[in-house]
Amino acid sequence: MATTQTSGRGTWNSKLGFILAAAGSAVGLGNIWGYPTQVADNGGAAFILVYLICCLLIGLPVMIAELTIGRHTRKNPVGAFKKLDKSGFGAIIGYWGVLCGVMILSFYLVVSGWTLAYVFEQISSFAGNTGLAEFFGDLTNGPKNAVFTVVFMLFTVGIINGGVSNGIERATKVLMPFLLLMLVLMAGYVMTLEGSAEGVRRYLLPDFSLISIDLTLSALGQAFFSLSLGMGALITYGSYLKKNQNIVESAALVTVVDIFIALIAGLLIIPAMYVALNQGIQIFGEDGSLLSSATLVFTVLPQLFENIGGGFGLFISLSFFLLLGLAALTSAISLLEVPVAYVIDEHNISRKKASLIVGGVVLFFGIIISFDIGLIDIFVAIFNEIGLPLGGLMTCLFLTWIWKTGNAISEIESGFPGAANSGLVKTWSFFISYVCPVLIGIVFVTTVLNIIR
Repeated sequence: MATTQTSGRGTWNSKLGFILAAAGSAVGLGNIWGYPTQVADNGGAAFILVYLICCLLIGLPVMIAELTIGRHTRKNPVGAFKKLDKSGFGAIIGYWGVLCGVMILSFYLVVSGWTLAYVFEQISSFAGNTGLAEFFGDLTNGPKNAVFTVVFMLFTVGIINGGVSNGIERATKVLMPFLLLMLVLMAGYVMTLEGSAEGVRRYLLPDFSLISIDLTLSALGQAFFSLSLGMGALITYGSYLKKNQNIVESAALVTVVDIFIALIAGLLIIPAMYVALNQGIQIFGEDGSLLSSATLVFTVLPQLFENIGGGFGLFISLSFFLLLGLAALTSAISLLEVPVAYVIDEHNISRKKASLIVGGVVLFFGIIISFDIGLIDIFVAIFNEIGLPLGGLMTCLFLTWIWKTGNAISEIESGFPGAANSGLVKTWSFFISYVCPVLIGIVFVTTVLNIIR
């Protein structure tokens, strides 16, 4: 029975398939609008530099740890920690990861649904139908939000139903190259518009005087979220890895792809903001700070597209919201796969039935949030800002003190012969044992204090 169950879980058909799927998990709405606005608010390239350091020195080691745990156990997060810790304490970490994935996906579906709704909003607006445009553009319209949330979930469940290789891998092999191509082409076009040069300057010229503890903590938090760490997604994806795949190399490639897409997204969003400003569209609040990410994406940029006008303006607008939708979908796939894998592994239920059950539960919460979008901020605070660093911190401590780094290195050596004697892996062992827990712990405590104040 166990053998059948394990084989039924599937594996990645290719190294490229895994890298694109894992990168797709990391690349989401946070990369397309969250990262650029963080950069714009925090000293431009100064933030980028700190963000890159955080991704490479903190994010990459944690990613290696999660992939190693997943491949060694061939289990979902709950099953993985149960297998490595018979006392049952470790399972708490797994359950927390699954819970965070479910709750993050529940509000992520609503926001993702907005990207679909805005396709119709822009079509209506360009057609001159103001009433219909206002209907589709109303982010507080509960019934409309619920409909698009359901539609987005159907897309996600459909891909998950296909399994690891025929569903997730096949979809991301198409979605990720298309997403990257659209991102590069749109960034290139925006930089030809008047006012974009100021945006590029703001993006690439650092203001090192703004580097502070708060900026560093923001950069580390953004790196953690953008790499999909702490929620069990990479443990789950790691469980589908073949034994001959080099985990360290694969994790490095995923990190590089994620960073690259974030950087290109910045070259799209920030110059576009200043193009809008050049056309008289407000991008700063009364206090001089940048408008919120949602306002920029769903108010400022649509005004810019309308100012471009004509069929080409509509084409650019639809391309942008399609880009957002694709980025959201690649992340939603991994978020749903975590609880689906849990149900398959721990309750021996078929993938199709598991995806429908889990999808229905997540959709239930998503529809509730559709009618009260104020819940999004609460869910973000609990399961994103607090939950992900907590999950990452517990993973580091578990690997170091319960499973032991020596056992993890033995697993890494499968696919990376001689890893135990590699300076790279020795450095990883030091970081995952000491540096990562301390820095992630600081982020966690600081975040909690900021939220309760």
